[in-house]
Amino acid sequence: MSTQSNNYYTSRRQQNWSRNQNTTRFVSAIKLGPVAHTVLVALMITVLGLIYLTQATRTSGYGYETQRIDEQISQLNEQKSDLQIENARLTALDNIKNSNVAREMTTPASTNYVD
Repeated sequence: MSTQSNNYYTSRRQQNWSRNQNTTRFVSAIKLGPVAHTVLVALMITVLGLIYLTQATRTSGYGYETQRIDEQISQLNEQKSDLQIENARLTALDNIKNSNVAREMTTPASTNYVD
């Protein structure tokens, strides 16, 4: 009995089939030569290179946009500081004292302070 089972397992091993493996193989009708393989590999490398370049260009494009926005922010900050200085100059005490509104004001007759 062990001889028969041993032959059975030996014959199964010679087929080189394992579980869930196809027993037929696909054979292409189109045969490509070494030149065609070289051209296909060159095309694949070219396509991958173009994909890489588009990604790198997109990244540098974001850098230019960021630089432009940073320049705009710095210009607006300079404009803000200039406007703050202008506001301080216009609201200076000397200008307020000499304004038309200050000239129209009168001094009070008496002043009372709370103790």
